[in-house]
Amino acid sequence: MTRTIPVIIALIIVAVLTIILCTFIGPAGFGFVTTAPGAVDIVGGIRLPRVLAAFSVGASLAVAGAAMQALFRNPMADPYILGTSSGGALGASLALVFLGGFFVPVCAWIGAVAAILIVWLIAGRGGVISTETLLLTGIAVSFFFSAIVSFLISVAGQNVHQILFWLMGGFWNASPSDAILSAGILVPAGFLLFFMGRDLNALSLGEETAAHLGIDAARARWTVLGGSTLLVAGAVSIAGSIGFIGLVTPHIVRLLLGPDNRMVIPASILAGGILLVVSDTLARTFFSDLPVGIITAFIGAPFFIWLIYRRGALS
Repeated sequence: MTRTIPVIIALIIVAVLTIILCTFIGPAGFGFVTTAPGAVDIVGGIRLPRVLAAFSVGASLAVAGAAMQALFRNPMADPYILGTSSGGALGASLALVFLGGFFVPVCAWIGAVAAILIVWLIAGRGGVISTETLLLTGIAVSFFFSAIVSFLISVAGQNVHQILFWLMGGFWNASPSDAILSAGILVPAGFLLFFMGRDLNALSLGEETAAHLGIDAARARWTVLGGSTLLVAGAVSIAGSIGFIGLVTPHIVRLLLGPDNRMVIPASILAGGILLVVSDTLARTFFSDLPVGIITAFIGAPFFIWLIYRRGALS
């Protein structure tokens, strides 16, 4: 606990500074004091909403990833493990092929939510749902939806470029409404998962142990899955599929603060937001607005390999 408060305070300070600095950084330049024509419109109307949307999406993915890893007792779990990403990709691809780009966010959100509902329905046929059954069902549904997306890409014609860019994730079209929507989902769902921290600690020890501690495992599981689904569906509908933020961020936080989910959840919100804002700023400033999913993969994959190597060296 003596280390937790300074780390959380440091993350809050870094988050605020990151949002401010990255709002004023971009390919068009501009500093904190500028008289350049159009600077106010670019900074306030384009960059700030994009930075705020990136922060909320990164925070959503990170906290959902932390919750999933605790729930499934699996350090390899990520926010997309139950098919939400592939469901969102299917919805977005269908919109791009048949309806047009205007419908992409709504269809992506519907697809992400539909994926988790299908997983719940299939996994719950026996009445009692185990985490292992949920995990395996999610993987199967994810592969099936990914196969449909691959088929759509093969017949998409002139829309194939849009689908591929959406699959790589980005904030090219981020608007003030996207920033408000993502924050509006993050705040209640993030608080919900924060208050589930004690239950997640118990569940990480096994459902039998959790029951002995007075935790209703079924209720806790559905609450965590519901909150995580809202976060991931909202993130996917706004930014597409962005990998590694939800997988790597909880590991970074646990290195700093330990395994207590009551501390990991709020710290993941801050760290995930910081990581995605920095990644998106790099993408739009130095790489001609490259899809941010490429940047997060370049950063996240080597770091995760190092984590695996370190775990093996310590065991």
